[in-house]
Amino acid sequence: MGAVKAPEIDLSVVDRIIERRGTTADKVIPILQDMQASYGYLPFPALQYLAEKTDITPSQIYGVVTFYAQFRMTPMGKHIIRVCHGTACHVQGAVRVSQAVSDFLGVKDGETTEDGLFTLETVACLGCCSLAPVMMIDSTAYGQLTQAKVRKILTQYLEREKAE
Repeated sequence: MGAVKAPEIDLSVVDRIIERRGTTADKVIPILQDMQASYGYLPFPALQYLAEKTDITPSQIYGVVTFYAQFRMTPMGKHIIRVCHGTACHVQGAVRVSQAVSDFLGVKDGETTEDGLFTLETVACLGCCSLAPVMMIDSTAYGQLTQAKVRKILTQYLEREKAE
């Protein structure tokens, strides 16, 4: 599995954001936040269009997008899987949990499955240290994980998706 194919991009979204936010470089962060809220990520054609329609250079846009972790240039999956790699989780086997997710779904950290169902992310802490190792899928935390438990949980998600 690899990256998700991006859908056609409606650039009128960018026009509306520019009308509301302005065209100067000091507005780049709120513009990008609005774009990401609209698209779910920052599609490259929309970033190019932004540079053409404003006083913001492509290098300024790219610099902000790559500097701040909040910005994504690839689509997110329907379900976001966050695997905790904080100290407690690391000691209890977070690497094995991440590997189990990666092997099961065929994606690496930061990637989305081809079917667009799952995005895998490594995070510093989920605040569930007593349940280590932990992963969160969307807003549900799963603790005391083993590789077998990870496979079982992901299988249940896939079965629910097929049923819908």
